[in-house]
Amino acid sequence: MRAVACTLLVLGLLCDNVSGEVTINSLRVAAEAWDGELPCRIWDCECVFKHQRGCCCASHELQEVKDQMLVRVMDLSRSVAQLGGSLLEFLGGMRVAFTASMSFTTSCFGPFTRNSSIPFDVVTLNHGRGYNPTLGIFTAPRSGLYSFSFSVYSKVGGEGTRIYYKMQLMKNGEVVASTWEDNRDDSEDSSTQTVLLPLQQGGQVYVELLSGRQLCGNVKGLNTFAGSLIHPTLA
Repeated sequence: MRAVACTLLVLGLLCDNVSGEVTINSLRVAAEAWDGELPCRIWDCECVFKHQRGCCCASHELQEVKDQMLVRVMDLSRSVAQLGGSLLEFLGGMRVAFTASMSFTTSCFGPFTRNSSIPFDVVTLNHGRGYNPTLGIFTAPRSGLYSFSFSVYSKVGGEGTRIYYKMQLMKNGEVVASTWEDNRDDSEDSSTQTVLLPLQQGGQVYVELLSGRQLCGNVKGLNTFAGSLIHPTLA
């Protein structure tokens, strides 16, 4: 081994009281003339004699570690980019929200001989495309916890005219909330309901007007229906 040869040379030269400069030069010549197996792949005498011991033997391994780290960093970078794309896709799927209102009209909606879903046909927001303005029905594009609210407004001709309405929020055909008015004291009135509902994918929510009731004077579009996904669920 070269290290052994160098050590023997140093001991021999020291015993002969040779100067330090001659010792270094002799070691350099001995190292360069060595024909045996090297302890490392690349032998650099400048490294051996001017820097810390063993640095030349570690340089190749350090370069290999550096290359491996670079490959690993590139792999991690690709993984982060893929994760970012998946996250954006997931968040895009969470963007479920809608807001709609009834068209302006001075006439009345109803009365009908049966309960009728209200077509809130003026849509200002429909993320996720879950709301159908023609039918007035929201169909959940994914399972989750949702928030829904609806506002009711009706204005009749004047005092003594009967305000007579009842609207109810339906979930898959079942009543979950309602609001109503039946009096002759007011010429106009309004009310609002807000609920939280768990829905499975494909579940439907809508607002219906009960048979024999009516909504009148919706000149300001105050009859509204809105909903949004609060958080998704796995089932």
